[in-house]
Amino acid sequence: MNVTAAADIPEVLQGVCVDALAWFNREHRAAFELSGLVDADAALGAAQGAAFELGLVLCDGEICAREQVRVTPVDDGYRFSLDEAARPDIPPLLDPPPGIRSSWLDAVLERHEFVLLMFYRGLW
Repeated sequence: MNVTAAADIPEVLQGVCVDALAWFNREHRAAFELSGLVDADAALGAAQGAAFELGLVLCDGEICAREQVRVTPVDDGYRFSLDEAARPDIPPLLDPPPGIRSSWLDAVLERHEFVLLMFYRGLW
């Protein structure tokens, strides 16, 4: 599993990632930010005009999650849908990216007396 940080997403995928994020937030009444992309090479390797998947890494300051979004090109842009059969080797809840991890932990510690972090096979 390769995860590309949001700042390093290839230019050709940036627009569709922004559109997919806006669609996801609208559909789920959420305010996630895009913090990364899982396996960008798979999306880059899709044939011109063919549907492809984006593994969006979304964070809202509280949690980070991976959402597998199917992207289908249409005349005026893209149509998005969730891929319910997302790869099982990529967990849906992810460790926050290093840039927000410390601020997330500080914010949680302000609201609670203590925090228990559990690590299991490289995930928390």
